[in-house]
Amino acid sequence: MAKHTTYIISEDARAQAEFYTNALGGEILSVMTHGQLPEAREELKNKVINLSLIAGGIHFLMSDSVFEPIIRGNAIHQGIEFTTEAEAREAFDNLAEGGNVKCPLAPAFWGSLFGHIEDKYGVMWMITTAGPTA
Repeated sequence: MAKHTTYIISEDARAQAEFYTNALGGEILSVMTHGQLPEAREELKNKVINLSLIAGGIHFLMSDSVFEPIIRGNAIHQGIEFTTEAEAREAFDNLAEGGNVKCPLAPAFWGSLFGHIEDKYGVMWMITTAGPTA
């Protein structure tokens, strides 16, 4: 069986991770920099090579982009389903801060709340609540 982990490449992994832990609740678990590697280049010493965090109860990994520029796109979205409307609204509002609301959080035709955001780092999020059970 496979395990899925979201790995986000960032222009500033520390700042972005702080944003997510504040927006969704959680903590940064560990940070490793290029400076901890043998023979690290001086200009990369403070750049993050691996950062582990829990946000909204979900494990994410991150690193700074050092070898190529970030190209933002719309092909992958992070989807988070919350059990309560209050949790969904808080996460939506927090992630939307400084970002772009694509679709406001509102009742969807399938019976749950749904909203779509591009956060201030260019990451796409779909926030929803658990739908009604049959």
